[in-house]
Amino acid sequence: MLQDKSIFEIIAAGGFTMYVLILCSVLSLAVIIERLLYYYRRSRVQRIDLMAKIRNEYERNQIYNAVDFCCNTDTPCARVALAGLNLNGHNEQVISNAMEREITVETIKLERFTSIVATIGGTAVYIGLFGTVLGIMRAFGDISKAASGGMEVVTVGISEALICTAAGLMVAIPAVVSYNYFMRKIDNFTVDMELIASELVDLMCVKKK
Repeated sequence: MLQDKSIFEIIAAGGFTMYVLILCSVLSLAVIIERLLYYYRRSRVQRIDLMAKIRNEYERNQIYNAVDFCCNTDTPCARVALAGLNLNGHNEQVISNAMEREITVETIKLERFTSIVATIGGTAVYIGLFGTVLGIMRAFGDISKAASGGMEVVTVGISEALICTAAGLMVAIPAVVSYNYFMRKIDNFTVDMELIASELVDLMCVKKK
């Protein structure tokens, strides 16, 4: 049935919902690639290495070196540490509050565009089912008008209608998997930011008491 058709003929057989699903697929893929690159670039310096460098410079009273290192390190942990180091000499509450605010800012950046993938993952299947229902209705409508054709006409019409469901699954599954992966990465980033904030408060404030 469909094996003899080109990809363009299959898309045309699926109706307008196929074009909606193609748009969703392109958008989802663009977000997935952008987020993967974003997380990769911000994972190149690990929290342990970053904190070791800051601790070394701080204990040598080279605060500006630690600040400069954080400025040149494009990671969420570095930006949280920078927010604290810039307030060196202030009390513990002020430093802690500044880093907490920076954690919130960085978390928002990490979550950017992920809702698009989540929405596509949650709706693509239903868009496909909607296209399938429309296709089946169209197939039976054509059969009733022709008043002939037998089972072969019915199966061809239904198989073409089911293209939309298959396409919906193909769009939804990668989107759902990617979204779950993104949420796990964001959780890891958040834990690292909270840990480095706690470690920096200990380094800058607790040891002075």
